[in-house]
Amino acid sequence: MSNIIQFNEDVIKNKLNELVRGSVEETLNQLLDQEADRLTNAARYERTEARKDTRAGYYQRSLETKAGKVNLKVPKLRKLPFETAIIERYKRRESSIEEALIEMYLAGVSVRRIEDITEILWGSKVSPGTISKLNKKVYSHIEDWRNRPLDGEYPYVYLDGIYLKRNWGGEYENVSILVALAVNNDGYREILGAAEGSKEDKESWLNFLRHLKERGLKGTQLFISDKCLGVVETLGEIFPEARWQRCVVHFYRNIFSVVPTGKVKLVAAMLKAIHAQEDLASAKEKASAVVRKLREMKLPKAAEKVETGIEETLSYMHFPREHWLKIRTNNGLERLMREIRRRTRVVGSFPDGHSALMLVCARLRHVASSNWGLKRYLNMKLLVGIREEVCIG
Repeated sequence: MSNIIQFNEDVIKNKLNELVRGSVEETLNQLLDQEADRLTNAARYERTEARKDTRAGYYQRSLETKAGKVNLKVPKLRKLPFETAIIERYKRRESSIEEALIEMYLAGVSVRRIEDITEILWGSKVSPGTISKLNKKVYSHIEDWRNRPLDGEYPYVYLDGIYLKRNWGGEYENVSILVALAVNNDGYREILGAAEGSKEDKESWLNFLRHLKERGLKGTQLFISDKCLGVVETLGEIFPEARWQRCVVHFYRNIFSVVPTGKVKLVAAMLKAIHAQEDLASAKEKASAVVRKLREMKLPKAAEKVETGIEETLSYMHFPREHWLKIRTNNGLERLMREIRRRTRVVGSFPDGHSALMLVCARLRHVASSNWGLKRYLNMKLLVGIREEVCIG
């Protein structure tokens, strides 16, 4: 037993890490010296006629690497600016870590958890301030994406808004983020953009829809949304040639709000029967029968809501039958909103509306770049030949 050699694994790992860190530090400092020699056209203390400049000492800076934090001696020159490419090249190698931090943040990982992960990877924590700075790097790209030109045509456009919390001076306020999702002429879904609104009112929607039109939104035959008065009033002003489809699911919920709990299932079956009809004329006829039945059931408020609002939910019947299931509700955009909710729950409240908008847009870009945007959603060839009929109707 006395001949058995025992190793302290932790000590060995620490020694190896220190050796690697020291090697990286020494190598980078040598490269910086060589770069200074190249710029001055002379080695340190070398005096030749070809010398372009002289050294003026150095300054220290630290650099986080996979091997840990290293201390660099960056040369200073008396005349020429010393703009080293060595550190930038090394930082580009390290940029994969920065990108990973941003991805973790956008994927819903809490800042505290990111700190723990970076401590495991680097041996030191990345502060919340550093994470914030890294995220600001993508803000300019997000703005470019949010204001990009819209090419081609978008026959179907889904609209919705989401409320987030804003903390200002200890008081919480609602911030509204408006989102537009579309199906393009090739049948693929595309997130058109998002904008901040004080609330889901006419002015906010007016500005957002104008913004979309100025960027090139055209060819839209149908807008799908909930019955938000801001949307309904604005669409007729900005896109008068397009139809509007009221989300069927939201319409049902509105009816259920005036129906006793014990009768909700029966009323739901009656409403679904309207939208199960084979054509528009049959749906309207069925709706009239449902209104009469609701009055017989002593549900006058529900009957009135169906009578006055049913036609708003039947616009989809002017389009190909194969599209009906996906254009009569706002479910596709609702799922995106749930994904945003999942992410924003980690953040809690935002300091201002712009930071909320940036995070929502970042999340939308993240989703759009996944397989979500690569799957054909609808066969748009079925729309050929009905554009004139839709515009006239």
